[in-house]
Amino acid sequence: MAVPKEVKSRSYDNAGRGSQSAETRQRIVEAARRLMVEKGYRGTTIAAVAERAGVHVDTVYQLVGRKPVLLRELIEQAISGTTGAIAAEDRDYVRAMAREPDPARKLDIYAGAIRHIQARMAPLLLALRDASSTEPDAARVWREISERRAANMRKLAQELAAAGGLRPGLSVDEAADVIWATNSPEVYVLLTTERGWTPDRYERWLADTWRRLLLPAPAEQP
Repeated sequence: MAVPKEVKSRSYDNAGRGSQSAETRQRIVEAARRLMVEKGYRGTTIAAVAERAGVHVDTVYQLVGRKPVLLRELIEQAISGTTGAIAAEDRDYVRAMAREPDPARKLDIYAGAIRHIQARMAPLLLALRDASSTEPDAARVWREISERRAANMRKLAQELAAAGGLRPGLSVDEAADVIWATNSPEVYVLLTTERGWTPDRYERWLADTWRRLLLPAPAEQP
């Protein structure tokens, strides 16, 4: 049965409007990212985001939300490397780590992923950390992100322990804290910005540090 022309036209129009909204939303997110890196969380206003994106303020609220929601979206995109949040178990590097039986290789894969994630995320997290001391909304987002990071590091430490990949005497909790501290945005910025390390050097250092601190010495391995 033929589909009425008006139905085809309405479906096409809806799809077109949806595509335009998605493009506009991402333009808003990109404008917010640039402003927050340049001016920090406190120095960025929704009005400035709207002006940079070339939209009305109401459009920012409609397509994304208030400033804390906007910042959370920026961080989610920085973690996933896409224009939307991706569940941890669906990320390519997480799947690669799950398939890899060797604990040392798991850490190598993760170090490579963290290198790229922190390049996108570190400036945003530092801006969020600074704002959290005086901005209640920012503090809530900071706690949420920090707690999720800590929980994910504990999952990784548990996986390493289950694979026999933690050195003797090292608890899962301590291993999780070591990973959490060493892959922090603060360490990334200190090494790549303050000390001028290249991303390649940072990645090698991170993988080597984890191997030395977390895994059994060669003589201790079964």
